[in-house]
Amino acid sequence: MIDRRSFVQEAAKVAGGGTIIFGSTFKVSLAKNAPSNPVLGVKALFFDMFGTILDWRTGVAHSVEKILKPLGYSLDWFEFADEWRSLYGPGMEEVRSGRTPYVSLDAVHRRMLDKVMARFEIRGLPDKVMEDINLSWHRLDVWPDVANALPRLHSKFLLAPVSNANISMIANVVRRNNISFDAVLGADIARDFKPKAIVYQASAEAFALEPEQCMLVSAASHNVDMKGAASAGLKVAAIERPDEHGAGKSSVTPKVPVDMLAKDLNDLANQLGV
Repeated sequence: MIDRRSFVQEAAKVAGGGTIIFGSTFKVSLAKNAPSNPVLGVKALFFDMFGTILDWRTGVAHSVEKILKPLGYSLDWFEFADEWRSLYGPGMEEVRSGRTPYVSLDAVHRRMLDKVMARFEIRGLPDKVMEDINLSWHRLDVWPDVANALPRLHSKFLLAPVSNANISMIANVVRRNNISFDAVLGADIARDFKPKAIVYQASAEAFALEPEQCMLVSAASHNVDMKGAASAGLKVAAIERPDEHGAGKSSVTPKVPVDMLAKDLNDLANQLGV
């Protein structure tokens, strides 16, 4: 049984997108009005964010360049972004393993940033600059298909990020890109990181749905995430994001079974009949 204590969240609204973080009283009425779609019995779509919805690599590289270049630094900004991202999994594993208590992804990124700076031999930056660099993950842009596809999908499904990102990070990228979700779910709700089953299960329960009524939408190369969602009982859709790690560098063929494979989110909408 999921610990309901994690669902009692302070109500919050994201301007323009109508995003709500809700408690148990709200979720019952939401489930009653959940759209019904005959395709695979799915009522809610859960989105991985980094790489699936957001072009993290370009966003981080450009943000870090904007901060460090005026300070006299010259380096491969995309290499910096790749290095930082490579520490993402090991940083979260400290929490998943139980070795450390849950902390937000912002806190994980900040710890890993110190290691990245050391590898690039950048030292002695003021704390204010380091915090500004860490907020690069709040300044990401969406892939080109997202703006058109999400409203189509929203017409038939409940939509929510189920991400390892903390709620404040998601709120900022939602506002930046003027996109809409019904709720922000994922790590901050479950107090753990994907691919732990509780993250997917807690997200389904927040919508008062069974796991099989929910579908994770993930970049095709994110095999661990898709496997975790399927193991928790969710349906899975893979999106071909070939440019996530650079032009044509990411696999578009999942290595785990999926229920749908789409070229982009508009193709997914077509397959789902919206």
